[in-house]
Amino acid sequence: MEVEQKSIEYITEDQRHGKVSSLVTIWFGMNMIVLAVTMGTLASTLGLNLAWSLLAIILGNCFGALFMAFHSAQGPQLGIPQMIQSRAQFGVIGAVIPLVLVIIMYLGYFASNSFLAGQTLGFIHVPITPAIIIANIVTLIVCIYGYDVIHFVEKWVSILFVIVFAIVTYFALRIPLPEGSLTLGPVDMGMFLLAVSIYATWQITYAPYVADYSRYLPSKTKVSATFWATYGGTVTGAVWMMVIGAILAAKIPGFIDNPPAGIGEIWGLPLKSIVFITMILGIMFGNSMNLYGAFMSLITTVEPFTKVKGTRKNRIIFVTAICLIGTAIAIWGSGNFLTIYTNFLALLLFFMIPWTAINLVDFYFLKHGHYNIDAIFDPDGEYGRYNWRTLFTYFITVVVEIPFINTAWYQGPFSKALGGADIAWIVGGIFSAVLYYFLGVRANQSIPSRTNVKAR
Repeated sequence: MEVEQKSIEYITEDQRHGKVSSLVTIWFGMNMIVLAVTMGTLASTLGLNLAWSLLAIILGNCFGALFMAFHSAQGPQLGIPQMIQSRAQFGVIGAVIPLVLVIIMYLGYFASNSFLAGQTLGFIHVPITPAIIIANIVTLIVCIYGYDVIHFVEKWVSILFVIVFAIVTYFALRIPLPEGSLTLGPVDMGMFLLAVSIYATWQITYAPYVADYSRYLPSKTKVSATFWATYGGTVTGAVWMMVIGAILAAKIPGFIDNPPAGIGEIWGLPLKSIVFITMILGIMFGNSMNLYGAFMSLITTVEPFTKVKGTRKNRIIFVTAICLIGTAIAIWGSGNFLTIYTNFLALLLFFMIPWTAINLVDFYFLKHGHYNIDAIFDPDGEYGRYNWRTLFTYFITVVVEIPFINTAWYQGPFSKALGGADIAWIVGGIFSAVLYYFLGVRANQSIPSRTNVKAR
């Protein structure tokens, strides 16, 4: 396979290829990773028993995945990556604001997965720092090749994961549960809602990724087909992995401290080696999507100022630089990974919610899928450099969310009144969607684009 030629450019019809079913495996595989298993343990750290943990996992993922799947459906319609679409709402320069936050998000996920790859490679007695470096070299190579190679490896890793983790699940279910684990008794509702928020965040933070991996599909691909392929893949993979994490956290003392080692404990050699190899492959190939997305977002950010293009040479330079930064973060944060990661997710959600609401309202309710693709690449085009109404909606939403948030560094008064519940993402999503719709953005509807796309 050759190195991908395109980056943020429009994918013409003659360059379109692939089947919508590929979205099932890529999002199933992206979630079949040790980081998702680790996420499954977080509910227990909030004091929830297994029954309430499982309920939070299912509700959070099923609801959060709605957002990312609707974003995925935009890819075949527009033929451009996810985040560059933000220029049609924020303006070509104004879109840099959510782009910078998304780059930070990609680096956070990349570093988190890198750390877990280092932990997993420990089974062959490789120290964590060189283990992180080794894993990230493989990730870097896959990312440089790009779209088709990422789809290819995720397809085969998904098949391997189904086989291996079906067996893992069998062994996990055989371990006796502590008494009362599956009882839906009295619960701290604030902590339950906080857990739901965390699991919804897992899916919502995929929203900046998804169109990147559907944009090569033929433009005739139906929105409904893209939506359900993405939704089914991501929910199935995430819920399966997180449920395993929650079950093993309830059954194995100290599992939360090192999930890869905990999974290995329920096996004997040589099956233990097979599990670890599978987990390592999942982490490395899944992490290539974080690196790929960071590259696309970085090119989108600098392009209006420098006219830098995503050539092969620039792809290698940018991806390598991002990989080095993410590797350094992973090594630096390896001592207190879970705390850093949980706080990172909580903070990120407050900034992602208004972006996702604005983007979806614009695509499905205001523009109805019609965009001027040329103008998205032109600072002096119809979308302009800045859209002040969008920027106002975005920042005022973040302010509105503050009283409802619950993080390690701040808890808002409404969250305190609700017993620690964090509903900022719900309030922010509704507020930004309604405000964006009624601020007269409808008057900015674009003329039919050169792609003549329309949501079906």
